[in-house]
Amino acid sequence: MIKILLTILIIILALILLILFLITPGHASAAKKEAFIGRNFAHRGLYEKDQSIPENSLTAFKRAVEAGYGMELDVQLSRDGQVVVFHDDDLKRVCGVDKDVDALTLDELKALSLCGTEERIPLFTEVLKVVNGQTPMIVELKNGRRNRELCQKTLEILNGYNGKYCVESFNPFITAWFRFHAPHLMRGFLCQLPEVYVKDGLSPVIGGMLGRGIFNFAARPEFMAHKIGKKTFFVRIAEKLGAVRVAWTAHDSDAENDHDIVIFEHYRPEIRY
Repeated sequence: MIKILLTILIIILALILLILFLITPGHASAAKKEAFIGRNFAHRGLYEKDQSIPENSLTAFKRAVEAGYGMELDVQLSRDGQVVVFHDDDLKRVCGVDKDVDALTLDELKALSLCGTEERIPLFTEVLKVVNGQTPMIVELKNGRRNRELCQKTLEILNGYNGKYCVESFNPFITAWFRFHAPHLMRGFLCQLPEVYVKDGLSPVIGGMLGRGIFNFAARPEFMAHKIGKKTFFVRIAEKLGAVRVAWTAHDSDAENDHDIVIFEHYRPEIRY
């Protein structure tokens, strides 16, 4: 009986150690975190809810800079390999065209209007010229068909930029790429509840792993950017183990109470909290 109990305890201990190995985050230095902690970041720039000033537009980023906010933005590739700033995989919602972003060249993308305005899809380099190191940025790399190319080109552009920035992705292996190729950058993993991934079409197994931070063993993210609301037990443990807590997307200041960094939209919070 004692041997059986001892075996059970060993198995339980081994499982606990395995889980801790899988979900343990990386640990950002104070220098890495300094520009980001306790700060509000404008989601896709300081855009208007009615899209009269569209999301991820040069004007939205100019407004964020002028207001003193940090900003979050999204990058992906055009068909001809240009790094552009755009959120959705396809152009239907924002540009009214039923095609994927990476199916069109930069010239074809530039011909499209953002939400019926005069604004156009900007190059990442154009956004960086607007920001010009004045406020920090959270750069989200979108998951796609050419992730390695996107990582390489984004990093090459950022290496020539004089400002504060960090990187994040919903794809933990994009985050892992930066772990090994740019360890000097603070990196993060975007996540949400497992059931949301399943609703979006992922299998329960993969959705469950993503929603619980199981891929942290590959990426060792230094921050976990979680959709506001309930979190899994494993994500909360990862936070207790040192992951910087990032909230998205806030519509009031409540998220400031229990997060280290807040990504917001459609209201005007303090720059720092």
